[in-house]
Amino acid sequence: MTDIGVRRLRHAVLRGADRIGTATPADRDRAVDALRAAAVLGVVLGHWLVTALVSDGHALRTASPLKDMPWLTPVSWMFQTLAVFFLVGGHVATRGYVSARARGVPYHRWLTGRLTRLFKPVVAVLGLWTIAALALLLSGTEFGTVRTLVKLALSPLWFLVVFAALTAATPLLTRLNPLWPLAVVLHVDLVRFGLGGPSWLGWVNVAAGWMVPYTLGAAWTRGELEGRRAGWVLLGCGAAATAALVAFAGYPASMVGVPGEGMSNLDPPTLAVVTFGLAQCGLALLLRERLRHAMRRPVAWAAVALVNLSAMTIFLWHQTALMATTATGLLAGRLPGLHTRPDGLDWVGARLLWLPVFVLALAVCWAAFRCGEQGARGGRRGRRSRVVRAHQPSGRGTAAKARHV
Repeated sequence: MTDIGVRRLRHAVLRGADRIGTATPADRDRAVDALRAAAVLGVVLGHWLVTALVSDGHALRTASPLKDMPWLTPVSWMFQTLAVFFLVGGHVATRGYVSARARGVPYHRWLTGRLTRLFKPVVAVLGLWTIAALALLLSGTEFGTVRTLVKLALSPLWFLVVFAALTAATPLLTRLNPLWPLAVVLHVDLVRFGLGGPSWLGWVNVAAGWMVPYTLGAAWTRGELEGRRAGWVLLGCGAAATAALVAFAGYPASMVGVPGEGMSNLDPPTLAVVTFGLAQCGLALLLRERLRHAMRRPVAWAAVALVNLSAMTIFLWHQTALMATTATGLLAGRLPGLHTRPDGLDWVGARLLWLPVFVLALAVCWAAFRCGEQGARGGRRGRRSRVVRAHQPSGRGTAAKARHV
C-alpha cells in the first residue's frame, strides 16, 4: 500500500471513530463497555490458546497444552474472564431493571427484550451445527469426532443458559449480598471434597458460583463499590484465598478445565474459581478510572463500541472459526500448531502464528451471521442504541438518557 493509501485509510478510520464518539452520550460510562469487551475477547483468546484438536488414530479429540506444559497455567489466569462478564452483566441488568420500573415497563416486557437479544443469535449456530453434524454422520465420520466438534462448537451455550437464568432472577438479586451465594459455594465444596459428598452436588455451584460476581454487579449499581477500597479488598482477599486453596486444599492451579485431569475448577465451578473471580472483579473495579480515561481516545472507544455491538456473534462463533481453520488446514497436511500435539514450545510458537488466521475466520463468521445479533436489537435504531445513541429531545424537552442494555 502506498503512503497516500495509508494516509487515506488512517483518515477514514479517524473520521469513523470521531462519528462514533460524537454519537455517544456524554454521561455513558464507557468503562463498563471496555470491561465487557475485554471479558469477551479474553474468553476468545483463552480458548484459541489452550484448545487443540488432535487425532488419536480413530477420532478427533480435544487436547490442551496445559497438560504437558503446566508452566503455561498463568495463561488461564489472564484469559479466564467470565467473572468480569458476570460482574458487568449484573451491573447492566440491575441498572436496566431499575430504569424499566421507573418508566413503568412491566417485568415480562423487560425480560423478553433482554432474552431476545441474548438468544436470537443462537439460532444460526444451532442450525448450522445441526446440519453439519448430520452431514458428518451420514458421510461416515466417526461418532466420537462429531461429538467432539459439536461439543466444542456449542460449549459457549452453557454460559448463556446460566446468564439467562440470573437475568430472569434479577428482581430477586438486586439487593442480595454476594456473601450469601459465596457461602453456598463454600459449603458445597466442603461437603463434596471434605466430607465425601456426592459429586452431583457440585452442579449447585453453576448457579451459586456465577451469582457471586453477578450480585457484585448489583452492588455496583447500588453505589456500594465506588470507592477504591472495595476493589483492593476484593483483589487482595480473592487472590489470597485462591492461593491458599491451590497450595493447601488441593485445588488445581489452572482456572480452566484440562482434558485428562481428574478435577476441573470450571466444570462445575469450585470455590477456587469463585475466589479467583473475586480478585478479577476487584482488579476490574480498580481499573475503571483508567479505562474511562483511555476511552476518551476516539479510536480506542470506536474499537470497544464495535466489539460490544457484535459481542454475542464473536462469542458464539469463535470456536467454529477455530475448527474451520483446523479443517481447512488439513488440505495441506498436518500443520504445526494446528493439528500436532500441544506438548512443546514449538507448538506454542506455531499457535501464536495461527491467531491472525483465526481472527480472519472469525471475521468471515461475523460478516455472515452478525445480522442475527443486530436484528435482535430491532434494526438500525436498536443497533445504535446498544452502545451509542444520538441525543434526542423527549416530549418534556429533556435529552434521552443512554442506558447500558
